[in-house]
Amino acid sequence: MNKKAMYQLTYGLFVLTARMGEKDNGCIINTAAQVTSSPNRISITVNKDNLTHDMIKETGKFNISVLSEHAGFDIFKHFGFQSGRTADKFDGYPFCRRSANGLYYITEGTNAYISAKVEQTIDVGSHTMFIALVEDMDVISDIPSATYSYYQSSIKPKPESPASTGKTVWRCVVCGYIYEGETLPADYICPLCKHPASDFEKVVL
Repeated sequence: MNKKAMYQLTYGLFVLTARMGEKDNGCIINTAAQVTSSPNRISITVNKDNLTHDMIKETGKFNISVLSEHAGFDIFKHFGFQSGRTADKFDGYPFCRRSANGLYYITEGTNAYISAKVEQTIDVGSHTMFIALVEDMDVISDIPSATYSYYQSSIKPKPESPASTGKTVWRCVVCGYIYEGETLPADYICPLCKHPASDFEKVVL
């Protein structure tokens, strides 16, 4: 079975934001889609390890900012490669505004935002799926949305090619993190972008 077939699905990329008390947070997701048009509902699927997940489960509100092809790699590092449990991702971050629901949305490298209120949650193992009613939305720019394929080909920096050593490592195809060892544990999670072992490729340096 070739797991890379999953990369052929037409994923979009989004910054998911939430607020609980005085704490704002956000993370990168690639699982947002319209469910129904009347009434207008969307779904998101969020890793349970993410603080944003817990905030949405508690408050029932979230925004998604749709990333465009003008998004730089810095936005992926800022919202995807650090944890809101140890960092305040909005401290001094200038490219955001609050929508009518009081949550931030991202204003640079995005082309739209959607505000939604959770109506249903579904436990899907490592993730929770939230089905939500759209309460507000707006278009920010007409720049095309960034797909997962576009991220891989045009946004994510290409890994450097070190001198050949004959050593076997495992490289995360999402962020480029290197795990050294002949065997990658089946339950391994990338410490940077939180993607599972299935998103690592075996590389001989």
